[in-house]
Amino acid sequence: MDKITTKEENRPAYYGGDNNPHEPIKIIEYYELNFNMGNVVKYILRAGLKTPDKIEDLKKAIWYLGREIENLEKEND
Repeated sequence: MDKITTKEENRPAYYGGDNNPHEPIKIIEYYELNFNMGNVVKYILRAGLKTPDKIEDLKKAIWYLGREIENLEKEND
């Protein structure tokens, strides 16, 4: 059986914690965002908090946004 992680392991400090109404998971769930859009929000909100390299997180957000756009364009073809 897989290990069940604790709340603290799932919600590191760089996500803002329980008292932060703008914690990425709360926003993602509230707006019922799909995987790609959720990752866009997550990487933008945590940019520079997990590591000092904001650029890496912002590039990841752009990648997921591009993927979402490609998927939507395919749906519209």
